[in-house]
Amino acid sequence: MGLQALLAAPLFLLVLQTLVVVPVGSLAPGRLERWVRSGLQSLQWNQMNRCLRTSSLSEAECRRLSHLPLSSVAVYVSEPQTGAGFSDKVVALLPDTSVPLGYKPRGSYSVLNAGHSSHRHQAFSSSMAHDAVLVLDPSPGENFGHSVVLFYVDMNVTKKRCSHMDGIYLGEECLTLALKGQCQNQLKRRLRAGLISGSSRMVERTIGGLCEVHFLPLVVGVGDSNRTQRLKCVENTEFALCPEPVPLSSPSLPISSCELNKNTRRCHQQPLATHLSCRLYQTCDHAVLLSGGWQQQMTFQHHLQNLQKFYHMLRNNGFHKNHIRTFFANSGQFLDELEGVYPATEKAAIRNHVSYICRKQHCADTLVLYLNSPTRSDGTMLLWDNNLDGIADLKERYSVNELLADLAGCKAARVLLFVDQSYSGVLYKRLSGSQKHANVVLIQSPSKQSHKYQRASPDWDQNNWAFISSQTCLLDHLGKSTGTSHLLEPWAGLLNVTLAGAPCNVTPPLTDSEMRREYQGCQNMPTALWHQKLRRVN
Repeated sequence: MGLQALLAAPLFLLVLQTLVVVPVGSLAPGRLERWVRSGLQSLQWNQMNRCLRTSSLSEAECRRLSHLPLSSVAVYVSEPQTGAGFSDKVVALLPDTSVPLGYKPRGSYSVLNAGHSSHRHQAFSSSMAHDAVLVLDPSPGENFGHSVVLFYVDMNVTKKRCSHMDGIYLGEECLTLALKGQCQNQLKRRLRAGLISGSSRMVERTIGGLCEVHFLPLVVGVGDSNRTQRLKCVENTEFALCPEPVPLSSPSLPISSCELNKNTRRCHQQPLATHLSCRLYQTCDHAVLLSGGWQQQMTFQHHLQNLQKFYHMLRNNGFHKNHIRTFFANSGQFLDELEGVYPATEKAAIRNHVSYICRKQHCADTLVLYLNSPTRSDGTMLLWDNNLDGIADLKERYSVNELLADLAGCKAARVLLFVDQSYSGVLYKRLSGSQKHANVVLIQSPSKQSHKYQRASPDWDQNNWAFISSQTCLLDHLGKSTGTSHLLEPWAGLLNVTLAGAPCNVTPPLTDSEMRREYQGCQNMPTALWHQKLRRVN
């Protein structure tokens, strides 16, 4: 398992001797201290070799994690709680797991299995319910899609039972590593196939990638129909600061459900009128900004700042405000200064808008997409957990296949994908070999270190996208960013322009007036040219 090898340098052992943990709810400080100390110590043996053998991480990432100071680790724990109709036992639900064949927990819940036990887990409530959940996040604040370590805690467990669960016995308490549901069964078959074919190292690395947990789970009490999140970040001077989430409101009501006395932006917002985006005899620059977030604990202040900076950069490059559409979290309540903000819950509206701009002849000259969402290892973007069940169903995720289908044969002169999220290498690989996306360019954040495992950094200043001006040549600007130049080679010709499509390095240089008149925003097309191009297409 990739992150069994995490966090285990000797520094940890020294610091943990004096660790003091702030109480979380009714949880005793000493008990939480014992869990954290034992969880970290369990990860120390053979950390580098295990990480390289069984993880999807790069060697550089393995080295970073194996020497990670305790102050870089954020700690989350579920709060004990009892109430009418539900117990203090909890289950953990992940957005990127599917319900294993043979059982279906309450609703469409999918859960995490604990440890490496070979016995078959029974359907929900007993073997899948635990006393607490402990999460160690080695990359706090970064876009989710990076690996985190989860442990289940079971109390009043015998030493024999804990050993059978491959757990850490703490004296009537048992700490077990949590893995994705049914991960072990799937991967044993792959491992056997890999050993037969002589590719065991590759299969072991695949095992780590499939078993690893990449998101904060939704931890809910058994029988809690409200699905209240029990997992809380622990504020402690020894740990990393808890990331600052956006204080989102409760899920917004559909427009059709809004009452007249609810004076909110969401109630008064008009549905997205995609068909008004393209006008006869006119071509324009268009943009779609997508930042899903999935749930409040994974939606941070820097996501808002990134959207705002990218929006203002587009406006400075002549993009009309009514041609920039932003889809954020479950509402646009914190983006009032931006025009055209819609909730990321509207997957159909997102896809319809992108498809319409691409299919309509002459509608778009430059089409820009900014992608900044939590991402699964297959490149799928998580939008928002609209039904609060913790599982990303088809309406709550936007896959690479769906995005490519929406962009296939796009009639825009150029499509620029600014990708600031994990696992953009999946999209890069699909685009670079596609015959249907010849005008689509992937522009990756320079904070990514490899195609295989790409963490999205919250540090906006590193990627410099906010500083693209109306005179900036994209090829020159992006080529200077470390870690980006190797991605530009297939698309250099399409990037030898400004964001608005003006040619680079012309003599004499274009004036600001010429830029605005001939390239930025919208340009009127002569009737003869319009119909001439239509005849070519038909």
